[in-house]
Amino acid sequence: MWKEFKAFAMKGNVLDLAVAVVIGAAFGAIVSSLVNDVIMPPLGMLLGGVEFTQLAVTLQEASGETEAVELRYGMFIQKIIDFLIIAFAIFMVIKGYNRMQKKKEEAPAPPPEPAGPTSEELLAEIRDLLKKS
Repeated sequence: MWKEFKAFAMKGNVLDLAVAVVIGAAFGAIVSSLVNDVIMPPLGMLLGGVEFTQLAVTLQEASGETEAVELRYGMFIQKIIDFLIIAFAIFMVIKGYNRMQKKKEEAPAPPPEPAGPTSEELLAEIRDLLKKS
C-alpha cells in the first residue's frame, strides 16, 4: 500500500490532479480542524505541553511599530500534517476508483447470442416442406 501511495503522490496525471483539487477544497476545513483540534493538542501534550502553532524562532525582536520577524516552523509542521491527511484521502479515493475500473475490465463479456438460421437455410427448409406437401 505504501508503494502504491508513493507512486500516486509522484504521478502527474491530470485526473489525479483534478480529484486532488476538488477533494482538497471540500475537506480542507475538516482536515484543518482535525489536525488543529484533535491531533496536535495530544501530540503537544505528549511533548511536554508544546503548542505547535507557537513554535517559532525569532530572527528579529519587535521594536516600535516594526513587528517581530519569526520563522514559524510549528505552523509549517501543521501544514505538512494537513497535506499528508488530504493526500492519503485522495489516494484512497483513487485507489477505489482504479479498483472499480479494473473490475469493469475483468468482467466477462456477455455470451454471444445464439445464431439463428440464415435466410438461405430458411429458404431451403421452406423448399423442402413444399416438396413434401
